[in-house]
Amino acid sequence: MMLTKKFIAPGAWFSLLYPESWNEFEDAEGSFLFYNPNSWTGNFRVSAFRGEKDKKSGDTYGQATLKQVLNDNPSAKKTTVAGFPGASGKEMFMEDETYYTTHWWLIDAGDLVIECSFTVQKGGDVAEAEAVIKTIEVRDENKKYPAELIPVRLSEIFTINESYEWMTDTIKNHLKQDFQGSDEDLAKMQQIVDDGLIGPKKRDLWLALGITLCVIIANEVDGVEWMTLVDGNREAPVIRFKDGRVVDPMKLIWSKVKAGEKCNIEQAYHEALNN
Repeated sequence: MMLTKKFIAPGAWFSLLYPESWNEFEDAEGSFLFYNPNSWTGNFRVSAFRGEKDKKSGDTYGQATLKQVLNDNPSAKKTTVAGFPGASGKEMFMEDETYYTTHWWLIDAGDLVIECSFTVQKGGDVAEAEAVIKTIEVRDENKKYPAELIPVRLSEIFTINESYEWMTDTIKNHLKQDFQGSDEDLAKMQQIVDDGLIGPKKRDLWLALGITLCVIIANEVDGVEWMTLVDGNREAPVIRFKDGRVVDPMKLIWSKVKAGEKCNIEQAYHEALNN
């Protein structure tokens, strides 16, 4: 049985399961790219678009898109994809004197259209991609789903990196000191707080402070991994310890500041380690 990881798209429009050997990589905006970095078997891309019903025809966005694809692309075949009406096809191209085939699928999910593709060398197996597509679940906007932890997505990695860079630049510019991302930097972070550089209502900066504190924990403690928390409309990076304990950067700092408590970096750090 194939070991899998779960991906929930930003905005929680859909979810899917993908092979444990695959990782997410940066791609064009709105498109999510996965492949095995150790043994390349193909590039899997997925993207989704939401639209309104066509007032003239009465077709949903998905129906209108599917009709257009079938009309404009002679090689497209009408089929069922992941339990939905859809289309599929393939295209050949050459790059660096090597022939590749891009297999593609389109899903008509009412007001949502999901597009998937899998690019392999000519004659390459598409079974991996087909298995992933079968797991696609379109999530109901009106349904409350239980909170889930999934492998950290690129969107949250960008947030983590931006927060850390902000902390590094702030300490360098204000304190004229370097920031190494270790527990020796806690006093520097406290100085930034004590000097009033973060206003009491600057939620994003307090969150950045909490995320940076979690970066230090991940650097100092073996086995700590970043995850993405998907809980209703909230999608945020958190860390998980080997024993399953989860630390939420928001609760670490911002929730306390919002409640009127004084921000004590050292105390928050040790609470996260020991709770």
